Amino acid sequence: MFGAGYDISTNMDPWRFQLHLEIWVLMVAIIVGFVYAVRVIGPKVAPPGQVVTRRQVVTFSLMIALMWLSTDWPMHDIAEEYLYSVHMIQHMILSMFVPPLALLATPEWLFRIIIGDGRVRRAARFLTRPAAAALVYNLVVLTTHMPQLVNLSASNGPVHYLLHVLLVVSAFIMWIPICGPAREWRVSDGAKMIYLFSMSLVPTIPAGWLTFAEGPVYRHYDTPVRVGGISVLSDQQVAGGIMKLGGSIFMWMVIIFIFSRRMMRGFYAQQTYRPDSRMPDSEVIGTDEPLTYGEVEEAFRRTRPAPENPHTPA
Repeated sequence: MFGAGYDISTNMDPWRFQLHLEIWVLMVAIIVGFVYAVRVIGPKVAPPGQVVTRRQVVTFSLMIALMWLSTDWPMHDIAEEYLYSVHMIQHMILSMFVPPLALLATPEWLFRIIIGDGRVRRAARFLTRPAAAALVYNLVVLTTHMPQLVNLSASNGPVHYLLHVLLVVSAFIMWIPICGPAREWRVSDGAKMIYLFSMSLVPTIPAGWLTFAEGPVYRHYDTPVRVGGISVLSDQQVAGGIMKLGGSIFMWMVIIFIFSRRMMRGFYAQQTYRPDSRMPDSEVIGTDEPLTYGEVEEAFRRTRPAPENPHTPA
């Protein structure tokens, strides 16, 4: 009735509560570390008034909320035991949303302390160049969707967490050229758009494989418990759609935002008239110097008077 990979130990209640203490410890550690950095370290090393901004605090809070949502009950358990489509949503959050939010929330001084000035910095700088970053991230995407690894990670805790760490680290590498705290590590706006467009192409390979497969690709998800009544084939087709359309749509939204911001910045910079502005002197007499009374009188003298209207009564 079910695939050869069906695990008879699969629990029949997918919504049972499962405590993931390691996730709680990790979340608390990240929060405490961030607070300690901005409250204790920041005032000593950051320029006055530049320790952390309100926007960075809000961004950090949003990042923590999304990270917690995607790695704790119930999403984590549904994703790892029952539905590969939910697993894909989990991966999308961990690779598309959490890393850029974390980078935007990190003050520049804290980022420079983390990477230091030695080998770690040199290695990070090499890996975050666009060509290297694209290669690393896409290799990880292709590797983590291999059936052998997916089935192994589902039954092997250390492998499972290693793959998640690998995915998140590669996503950080991929996003640093776009929104890294160190501005000299970022590429130009034009390069960002080309880079993001290229990043949306490679996921098409595993996405197409999932979408058009005639049978279950991952035997681990061929279980008798169908959450929401979703069949195993429908589940992996939805997963393929999320992988291709979800990631591509998000990247195209970022591309459109970058293009719009660049275009509008140039548009406003070229405007010379404002509602409260006065006509420049140069448009009156061809000079940027202030007008004098003599110059105005001379301008009137050179102006030919309008002809009298013969129909105007005296």
